[in-house]
Amino acid sequence: MTRKNVQTQNDAVTPGLDWHWHLAESAVEVDTTELEFALMRTFEGFGRWQSECLASVCDLAATGPENALLHIIRMNERPKSIKDLARLTNRDDVPNIQYSLRKLISAGLILRKGSGRSGVTYEVTEEGRRVTDDYGAVRRRLLIQAVQTVPGFSDRLAEATRTLNLLSGIYEEISRVAATHRRG
Repeated sequence: MTRKNVQTQNDAVTPGLDWHWHLAESAVEVDTTELEFALMRTFEGFGRWQSECLASVCDLAATGPENALLHIIRMNERPKSIKDLARLTNRDDVPNIQYSLRKLISAGLILRKGSGRSGVTYEVTEEGRRVTDDYGAVRRRLLIQAVQTVPGFSDRLAEATRTLNLLSGIYEEISRVAATHRRG
């Protein structure tokens, strides 16, 4: 199959545009590549949204991942270990997680409790609780309100969540395969 013969949903939507390049020669490659670029754009937009939403309720200049750690630490009102945080965020960059935790501690939003390698946990402070509550209120007023205006969007979000969770598993597996068979 040549690039010129590939027919995709994108071709039908926007005739005359060339959707094919070194990562996308077949229809499934085009669709996969388009999804990957949509994910990257969504991730960056989501990070900006998280930073701006947090900045509207406190003076901390935090990245999207730092903001996520704050909310995950508060999740279910239970302290979390670094291992918990890494697992829940699907991250393995523990030094970066530790840096973010120090930043959140310095801002007075979380506390470090316990000692030793496995006895350390993190929990939100009263200020952290106030900030996350205020963040939730801004999120409801802006994001949730916007989402609710799109008819049928709730069902689309649920389907997107299932799809992204499935895709996350696929990426995890193929990253293990790629690491196993990497050339020296």
